[in-house]
Amino acid sequence: MWKPDRQSNKPLYKQIADYLEQRISYGEFPPGSLLLSERKLAEQLGVNRSTIIQAFAELRSFGIIESRTGSGTRVSTTKWGATPKHTPNWKRYAEGGSFLPNPPFMRKIREALIDQPSRIDFASGELAADLAPMDEIASLMSTHHYTSYLGYDNPQGYVPLRETLVSYLKRYRSIQTSESSILITSGSQQSLYLITQCLLSPGDAVAIEDPSYCYSLPVFQSAGLRLFRLPVDQHGIRPDDIRTLYKKHRIKMVFLNPNYQNPTGTVLADERRKQLLEVASELALPIVEDDPFSLTAYEGNPPAPLKSLDTVGSILYIGSFSKIAASGLRVGWMVAPRSIVERLADARQQMDFGLSVIPQQVAGQFLKSSHFEPHLERLRIQLKFKRDLLINTLRKELHDSVIYDIPHGGLHLWCKLLPDVNDGKLLDEAIRRGVVFVPGSVYGSDSSFIRFTFARAKNDEIEPGISRFAEALRSLSNINSSL
Repeated sequence: MWKPDRQSNKPLYKQIADYLEQRISYGEFPPGSLLLSERKLAEQLGVNRSTIIQAFAELRSFGIIESRTGSGTRVSTTKWGATPKHTPNWKRYAEGGSFLPNPPFMRKIREALIDQPSRIDFASGELAADLAPMDEIASLMSTHHYTSYLGYDNPQGYVPLRETLVSYLKRYRSIQTSESSILITSGSQQSLYLITQCLLSPGDAVAIEDPSYCYSLPVFQSAGLRLFRLPVDQHGIRPDDIRTLYKKHRIKMVFLNPNYQNPTGTVLADERRKQLLEVASELALPIVEDDPFSLTAYEGNPPAPLKSLDTVGSILYIGSFSKIAASGLRVGWMVAPRSIVERLADARQQMDFGLSVIPQQVAGQFLKSSHFEPHLERLRIQLKFKRDLLINTLRKELHDSVIYDIPHGGLHLWCKLLPDVNDGKLLDEAIRRGVVFVPGSVYGSDSSFIRFTFARAKNDEIEPGISRFAEALRSLSNINSSL
């Protein structure tokens, strides 16, 4: 993010005025666009509000912006006296379209981290750099010369990677498949996008867990789907609830994350897995199984995927490289009947002509290398250490204010707060203190729940991060108790 140069001879307000004028001239802020308030812009650029007042005064003097009491500061629609007669209404376009934006809380978290990257991050669902196999991947890239033709690849994905995944899925997930039944994607979210756009129609009813990561994804609402919830208890969803929803709403598909579920960390009980597959077979109902966390099992015994028990072909299985190695490679996969793979591959080719070949080559080399198993072992040890550090700090800072079940795999800790606080105000207060988390309402729960992701923060950030969160919670609890 741009910041004014304090070593420059040019005054700060003049640098800011020139920067804003440049962005306006580039069309980033079309005529009529609302600019940030003086206070927010001062916070973003790290200057005094008086400096922004001077910069705005400079731009107003040239007729570039105009300010009205109660309406904020906007880019002038009559800049230098020249009325833009044919400027598109970009605001209307930005607010239109059928693809919905991320939930407001998620946008606020992202903006907070962009604005101040030093904030302690308990929100982002990815591995920190110290958990990723950076040295191993760098070594593979230096020793393997990726000299194959860099044209458009097979729309189903790089064939050698799909062949490697056949062995990987058999060895680590007990899934029997062939390369023709695998589609390479850019990750779990692209898999879900393709499924919702290509296999379902607007108005279709689908079932998701409650709470659920799926609830935070606008992709379902953008596709015009009707969402119905399957409550999750300490043993996962109850299969009989699926039968009830089917009878009442004729649901067309079920979306599940049965192993170390996001956000709760629960594992679907064995008996319920058998019942679930029986229900799916009885109703001829497809189940989308998202399985990103299984190999993080801290004790080294990952729960089996539903797909490994599937004898009638009810399960569309989604996996990803992101939660076990490197999210930046953007490599995921789906195991599905060939007709479904061909349909989705055709759709994906219309979107982007396929993924970059090089990340697929790197992922394939890593999965079959001698580095993979040692990396998994280190990952499990380090994640368990981070989990324990988080829990010990919560016990010290908030022992009587938060309850949770201890997860045995995954990246998240799902917590219920005992003080009655507004989750939006709590997030704002935490951001002010330099820490972010995800409110439970993002996943469909009430405001007494929150999700801490312990994989993204560095070890030495976890204690101060929870301490800051505790301060934010106590400050709001004290306010409420005094009312």
